[in-house]
Amino acid sequence: MLIFPFSAIVGSDDMALALVITAVAPEVGGVLVRGEKGTAKSTMVRALAAIMPTQRVIDGCRFGCAPDRPDPQCPDGPHGTNTSHERPARLVELPVGATEDRVIGSLDLQKALGQGIAAYEPGLLASAHRGLLYVDEVNLLHDHLVDLLLDAAAMGRATVEREGVSVSHAARFVLVGTMNPEEGELRPQLLDRFGLTVEVRAPRDPSLRAEVVRRRLAFDADPETFSKRFAADETVLRERITAAQAILLRVQLDDHALFKIAQICAAFEVDGMRADIVTARAAAAHAAWDGREKVTKADIRAAARLALPHRRRRNPFDAPGLDEDLLDQILNEEPEPEPEPDNDPAAAGPDPEPDNGSDGVQSASQEPKSDSAGAHPDDSSQPHDQGAERQQTQEQPQHQSHETEPPPSEQAPQPANDAASQLVAGVREPYRTRLLSIAGVGNGEAGKRSRAITAIGRTVRVASPGSTEGALHLPATIRAAALRQSGRVAGGRLPIDGGDLRRAIREGRESNLVLFCVDASGSMAARKRMEAVKTAILSLLLDAYQRRDKVGLVTFRGQEAVLALPPTTSIDTAARRLADLPSGGRTPLAEGLMCAERTLRLERIRDPRRRALLVVITDGRATSGVAALKRSQAVAGYLGDTGINAIVIDCETGRFRIGLAAQLAERLGAQYLPLENVGADALLNITGIARKVA
Repeated sequence: MLIFPFSAIVGSDDMALALVITAVAPEVGGVLVRGEKGTAKSTMVRALAAIMPTQRVIDGCRFGCAPDRPDPQCPDGPHGTNTSHERPARLVELPVGATEDRVIGSLDLQKALGQGIAAYEPGLLASAHRGLLYVDEVNLLHDHLVDLLLDAAAMGRATVEREGVSVSHAARFVLVGTMNPEEGELRPQLLDRFGLTVEVRAPRDPSLRAEVVRRRLAFDADPETFSKRFAADETVLRERITAAQAILLRVQLDDHALFKIAQICAAFEVDGMRADIVTARAAAAHAAWDGREKVTKADIRAAARLALPHRRRRNPFDAPGLDEDLLDQILNEEPEPEPEPDNDPAAAGPDPEPDNGSDGVQSASQEPKSDSAGAHPDDSSQPHDQGAERQQTQEQPQHQSHETEPPPSEQAPQPANDAASQLVAGVREPYRTRLLSIAGVGNGEAGKRSRAITAIGRTVRVASPGSTEGALHLPATIRAAALRQSGRVAGGRLPIDGGDLRRAIREGRESNLVLFCVDASGSMAARKRMEAVKTAILSLLLDAYQRRDKVGLVTFRGQEAVLALPPTTSIDTAARRLADLPSGGRTPLAEGLMCAERTLRLERIRDPRRRALLVVITDGRATSGVAALKRSQAVAGYLGDTGINAIVIDCETGRFRIGLAAQLAERLGAQYLPLENVGADALLNITGIARKVA
């Protein structure tokens, strides 16, 4: 099957550069590609394998050992003077829904049950050794698979200790992941394991977009002719990668270049030392790619643009980015003289001029030609501005439990024109919240919030005979087969048929849908109160991100309720909608509850396995229309009868409280929680919703 040629892809210069850098120096640590849908992310990754140099492997080795450096602990070893053969570079795709056995390997059941031999069947990590491991939509990968990737990436080996099998084999691969940030963010631990990251966007230049479409249509119409058209360019790229790998062994990374790299990483306040190491390796690979044996400022700049953006994030709501003006300023500064140098100062001359001449893939030292190249300088200001906003409001205390409720005469007016009364409150630093979970045992996707029957976790029981759900429970299977035997069979083997198979039922944690229903009316418009509410929601969003939940946002103010954010796994999108949330006007509480009920009903149809948790954040007032309070209580009673799992967070403050939110919680059959008790450091210990799950 022919694939789209790597050299035929246009408008993604930074992504192409990052991929070839990892091809030249796999120790850089792989590439994470972030971008909107339809930007040729998967196409370019799959095309990379076609231009990578071939490799020699030992004949009969299932783990791809190199003849000159075989793995001494290879399960197929020891390798002596075995013959070898040449094979193309491998691209192994790890599906998001892959099982743990398929990834790391497991017991070969056919040999174990049929021949009585405990043999190991290699998984995808073994196949990816010395090649590329590609994970499309890596941000949707289940946590237990992420843990396996983290172990392999950190150790360079995959270890299997299960079902009587104890195997360890080499698993060094280039990890390439693609993701759409709109579908959720990546776990910080796995994010840091990617050496380089690239932001891709569709080009905005009409002529470039037309060329992209023209080439795609030509390939679909006649793939063979189109591939032959770029065959020469593919050969040039392959030869250039091979030459760069040879040059890399001679590249000089002097003390001046190392000091610049350390100075840049310190200026951008990245965590740990991995950023310094990755930037140094990427700078050397970039120099080799350009055919040079000395690292220059242009190489350091290109490496920093790719290695640092994702390491500057302080929380999941910060967008990755890099201030390129600051980067250029640091590169153009002369380093401070080191105390008592051992070498001759004259030996370290100025860096040569950047070599911008390159063919094939555009050098990162050049200015990007389209919007799709890397992190745009404008993006770097977004996390900085958000941090400044949080710092400006950080002087305010996190909890407003002793705040005095202003008298009715001093509260924000309620004009008929809601647009005139809109206020946008700031957001302070989030804090650690309590665990708010759903009672009972669910059956949803693996996560970290509520108890559920999942594919991973502790084994709680054995499924009934004939069940096809769950992993094979080998001890229970053997016991069932043994009970059928009247005595020892000939040959000492235990015959097992399909009726003897038993499955393990495991209990772990699931992710939930957390739907926030937020009162944004005039009674909430007081600056301090709305800041406290937004901070609490932001803290709960951070908790939802860590627990891999899906979130949605319903707001009600004025005359209507709005689904401000349909349920999504993109927590940072929810945070942005929250920051821009205006407040003011009347309080249509009943409309807000009905909008939340409709949203949950539709989501139950789309994803019936995912249990929902409704978090109503209000002071309980209802000031929209005649008998609004009675109407809101009637709607709450209806929702309570439907069995919706809910929590009411009471935002009412001051010495004298009406207690309407507590009445609302009683009608909903929900857990009642004052706003000041959302934090984990409060006195109460909220462990869940004490109600029966519908």
